Amino acid sequence: MKKLLLLISIVFCPALLLAQTENKSSNTTAMLPANDIVKNISAAPNTHTFYIFIQKTNLALTYTSRGPITVFVPVDDGYSDMPTGKFDSLAKPAHIWELTDLVTYHAIAGQLKAKDIQKKINKGKGLAVFTTLSGGKLFAKIDSNNNIVLIDGNGGKSTISQFDIKQNNGIVHLVNKVLVPKKKLI
Repeated sequence: MKKLLLLISIVFCPALLLAQTENKSSNTTAMLPANDIVKNISAAPNTHTFYIFIQKTNLALTYTSRGPITVFVPVDDGYSDMPTGKFDSLAKPAHIWELTDLVTYHAIAGQLKAKDIQKKINKGKGLAVFTTLSGGKLFAKIDSNNNIVLIDGNGGKSTISQFDIKQNNGIVHLVNKVLVPKKKLI
């Protein structure tokens, strides 16, 4: 009987299995569903760096468009694991295309809630593949703690720490690390 109840809960309530917290935290209290992605990212206390990057790359129009867009926004502390000097070089005008690639690598066309990501992971037998706005591949899986983990093109991992933060033009998920796209050879 216990196995049957467990099976029913797994099949019919997949969102209950996710260990991430929803958007009830103080980190997202400044984000209002009536606002667009850029306005909300600018108002949140822990997403200032990503907001600056959006401004530097002139992508504000993309992230204020009707969408829908799903954005995996790194919290400010998530930049600390970047290679030495990488963060500083991204802020320089000579690296604008690299910065643009990084910012668009954090976004997917369409609206993907956590349950949608989980369904795609289940359908992919444990691994989902998404194409980002930059054209790069982003992978997702569920870890042993039932968290959704995103894997970038270099094998770097980032956990969704808060999910399903509604915007008027999409969804924001906060992630704990920056997703770095695989270098493109031109």
